[in-house]
Amino acid sequence: MVTMSEVAKAAGVSAMTVSNVINGHPYVSDETRLKVTEAIGRLGYRVNVAARNLRAGSTGVIGLAVPDIDQPYCAELAGLVIAEAGRRGYQVAVEQTGASREGEINALAQSRLRMYDGLIISTVRLGDADAPTFPTDFPVVALGERIHGGAVDHVSMANFEGAGDVTRHLVERGCRRIAVFGGRTHGEEGAATLRTAGHLAALREAGVEPRDELLVPCVFATEAGAAAVRQLTGAGVAFDAAMCLTDSLAVGVLRGLADRGLTVPGDVLVTGFDDIGLAAYTVPSLTTVAPGHTEMVAAAFDMLLARLLAPRREGRAREFTGPHRLVVRESTTR
Repeated sequence: MVTMSEVAKAAGVSAMTVSNVINGHPYVSDETRLKVTEAIGRLGYRVNVAARNLRAGSTGVIGLAVPDIDQPYCAELAGLVIAEAGRRGYQVAVEQTGASREGEINALAQSRLRMYDGLIISTVRLGDADAPTFPTDFPVVALGERIHGGAVDHVSMANFEGAGDVTRHLVERGCRRIAVFGGRTHGEEGAATLRTAGHLAALREAGVEPRDELLVPCVFATEAGAAAVRQLTGAGVAFDAAMCLTDSLAVGVLRGLADRGLTVPGDVLVTGFDDIGLAAYTVPSLTTVAPGHTEMVAAAFDMLLARLLAPRREGRAREFTGPHRLVVRESTTR
């Protein structure tokens, strides 16, 4: 292994000058910087990052664990986290959990071994009973809908409130048979159950009787939305609005309705949730809930960096809920 001293000898400078060049210090002449850079390339010198980080007590890397990087929401979340990390002088290592409990537990267990300074994890399966799984001596922030019993710093969306706003918006436009794609009233608490509960509460508030056949359970994927439309229309269930619990589902529902010869918003009004970038470019453009992505990511970093100063969890963990807003577009505008 080539040493820094050997690079310094080849460039005719001191080892301190080589270190200054490697670390980007500004007070090095262009001529000297060029000589050192040329010597590094010729000799094949590599910085021992592990040793340098061990001396500094920090790697400068934050881990981000998401369910599935192929999903638009996860990809956009990763982009926002990377941008925020860059503003704060950090880099990000992204990994997938596969939306499984095992994957999420593994991400928590391995994050310290991978020498991250902290971990932001978008949880899907972990809940209250899994609170002991979260390390007490390592900074972790959970993103998502699951509540962890106040044991872990947690950033969430206004799922109940946002779904209620969408429902009221549809009712105001005369809809009375609102199909909820991805809807679920039982099982693990998460986005599906919280958003469904917000929808049902808003329906009752408006004096509209909920109907079981209009809750359409399906995974939050585009192809699932198209398939669910085929299932519902094939069963002869009439609906005048499609409230999709994610934008990815809504994109599939738009395709499914078009395949059935139904127009949006002429025959059916369609809404989503998440306000992914694609939502503004579908035909028609999609009415959806913007859950405050930028504010949520900033809050997650505030929590994480505060824990870096005092890694052990002391007192009750912090909670932050993103500031949501309804974004009305063509899919509900007649």
